[in-house]
Amino acid sequence: HVQLVEYGGGSGQAGGSLTLSCVASGSTDRKYCMAWFRQSPGGEREGVAAISPGGGSSIYTDPVQGRFTITRDNSKGTLYLRMDSLKPEDTAMYYCAADLAQDDTCLSMSPSKYNYWGQGTQVTVS
Repeated sequence: HVQLVEYGGGSGQAGGSLTLSCVASGSTDRKYCMAWFRQSPGGEREGVAAISPGGGSSIYTDPVQGRFTITRDNSKGTLYLRMDSLKPEDTAMYYCAADLAQDDTCLSMSPSKYNYWGQGTQVTVS
């Protein structure tokens, strides 16, 4: 099992930047697929970005493509989401998620593919 804790949420100005971190603890010696999701009040949880276990591949949802960057530092057990050119529609609770990797190429932004979740961190853009 792995435990996930997100950091770095808060308030930002439109056009500004925020960086979220997700620190993993527990069975971090295994390979994990990881991703960021977000959920607005009354909305469904949607995938934002996903990254392969080694960090060499990533995918993004169209609304954040070119503005957000997902990275990971496996030596620190940390996942990051750099958010640039923020927009009010980026306002949401952001969650990191992980699941054991079957190979080195797993990439998914489907919530059902992930078994481990953080508690979320709120991002508000005005």
